[in-house]
Amino acid sequence: MSSTQQLLLGEGAGGSIPVYIEDVFSTYLYTGTGAALTITNNIDLSTKGGLVWVKNRAIAENHHLVDTVRGGNKAVFSNSTTTESTSANFITAFNTTGFTLGSSGGMNDNGTAICSWTFREQPKFFDVVTYSGNSTAGRQISHNLGSVPGSIFIKPLTIGYEWNVWHRSLTAGYTLNLNARFGESGPFPNLFGNGTSYVAPTSTNFTLGSDSEVNGSGETYIAYIFAHNAGGFGLAGTDNVITCGSYVGDGTTRLIDIGYEPQWVLIKNASNGSDPQGDWRLVDNMRGFGSQPSANSAVLKPNLSNGDQNDNPITIASQGFNTNNMRTTSETYIYIAIRRGPMKVPTSGTSVFAPFSNTTASPRTLTTNFVSDLAIQGYVNTTAFDGNISSRLQNANYMRTTSTTDEYTGYQFFNWASNTALISNDGNATKKAIYAFSRAPSYLDVVCYTGTGANRTISHNLAAVPELMIVKQRGGVSGWLVYAAGMGNTKAMRLNSTQAEEVGSDFWNNTTPTSTVFSLGNNGDVNQNTGTYINYLFATCAGVSKVGSYTGNGSTQTINCGFTSGARFVLIKRTDSTGDWYTYDTARGMTVLTDPYLRLNSTAAEVATLGSVTTVSTGFALDATILAAINTNAASYIFLAIA
Repeated sequence: MSSTQQLLLGEGAGGSIPVYIEDVFSTYLYTGTGAALTITNNIDLSTKGGLVWVKNRAIAENHHLVDTVRGGNKAVFSNSTTTESTSANFITAFNTTGFTLGSSGGMNDNGTAICSWTFREQPKFFDVVTYSGNSTAGRQISHNLGSVPGSIFIKPLTIGYEWNVWHRSLTAGYTLNLNARFGESGPFPNLFGNGTSYVAPTSTNFTLGSDSEVNGSGETYIAYIFAHNAGGFGLAGTDNVITCGSYVGDGTTRLIDIGYEPQWVLIKNASNGSDPQGDWRLVDNMRGFGSQPSANSAVLKPNLSNGDQNDNPITIASQGFNTNNMRTTSETYIYIAIRRGPMKVPTSGTSVFAPFSNTTASPRTLTTNFVSDLAIQGYVNTTAFDGNISSRLQNANYMRTTSTTDEYTGYQFFNWASNTALISNDGNATKKAIYAFSRAPSYLDVVCYTGTGANRTISHNLAAVPELMIVKQRGGVSGWLVYAAGMGNTKAMRLNSTQAEEVGSDFWNNTTPTSTVFSLGNNGDVNQNTGTYINYLFATCAGVSKVGSYTGNGSTQTINCGFTSGARFVLIKRTDSTGDWYTYDTARGMTVLTDPYLRLNSTAAEVATLGSVTTVSTGFALDATILAAINTNAASYIFLAIA
């Protein structure tokens, strides 16, 4: 079978079905009910097996770890040395799309905010092993990870001993305790060794000594095994999705490059438990992962029962994370990082974009079938349109497309702590347009970065060449700079302005973006030294989105985007002369009978037209007899359309 045939059949390299991080890991936030509650996170635990780790974010509760090997009625607690706990109300069912909770306090406290992390058993990612101890030094325990482990957590189930953590970056023979903030200690050949010397794990087994903490006669144990940079994922089967690494602090904030943007990081100072960062710290992108040096993250500590705490241990980056507070000079920090998804290229616009328009008073919950990462909202009729824009990486902060002011803080227009709903809160029932976007390969990426004032490249995770980039400084007054492939790499426009394209080598350093990096010059609107920025990157994704250009004809014309059910969102801007940033959507119209438009650069309310831009099966149609500005004869335009 040819590689082309494999791809057509949905198969990866070697004929195997591709596996993506979204198939094996999920962070899912929910509100407890105190009664049966089914969590649908699209992780198959019923036939594949795995671990569900649950923590109440609001109150002091144990970290509950429940797995399919021991059964849903058994839990151990990462913050405790106690033996295995039994309750019929922990997890009542492991499903092909998640799991069902019972009424257990700690996992389903009524009315409280709770976080779950699900790890599916999968070669080169994660495995669960139980075994009975026999006190034999040098005993080998088999596993099915299919690669050399990066870290192993072991907990005795029948005796009240510590969690022993082996990590590839610790000193040989040394361990940490998941339930404590102590630094590494050892060597302990009677833990991970043969009684006289340390023995490193292999791709098929790990070796235990005779110590009762890991191998006591007649006792039972659970082991959670994590892979490290083993590949095995993505269309080609070569992408890494989990990294067990380390670094040594030098007192400065610096990038730890792991080759991808993480969605989940567990990190600890392994050298010194008395260090201010001695506790284990766990951050993820659903609860709020800081994206600039001063930003706090929501932090949970596996060795403590505390709820969420605001802290700034590390901040997210497009190719790893920045050390921030985890940087004490000469101290060694170990971490486990999991790649952000999705990795799979979308095939339908409805899976990554949703337009809304309603007049319901706040709070308004707008249900999507995807996790939202970017949103734009604004009043459209009686009150001026502001074009508020925010993203998951900005947490509660937002900016305005109509303004050059820096990022607004202290008011959350969007609640990112949700899985399938975009929640808009502003206490006003005035009609709004709201657009929800999900990040996905070949469609949309969002990158936060700090400027240097010098020509440079920055990594992104779009997995395609960006054709539209929208950049704004978050921490200072600046214009919105826009790159579009239709203009070329020597030009830019401003989202907050009607002006035509500008020429300048200091925007994009006269360099076209690639599928892995975009280039910046030294212009202060995109790369001022120490300035903090955000870049929204779009590309053409077959059947989902189209970034393109056209020449006006002064009459009517159809823009073929390759869609089958028409465009649901269109953004148009004239490039060779002045012109507004016209925005249309099917939630408010895009028909010959009702076709209102907004302008992202203007605070003016929506303007009603009758068919200036309408949706057609292949994309959208233009009618200059209704609105000349979007189809002026011989004029040049760029556009973004989403199916």
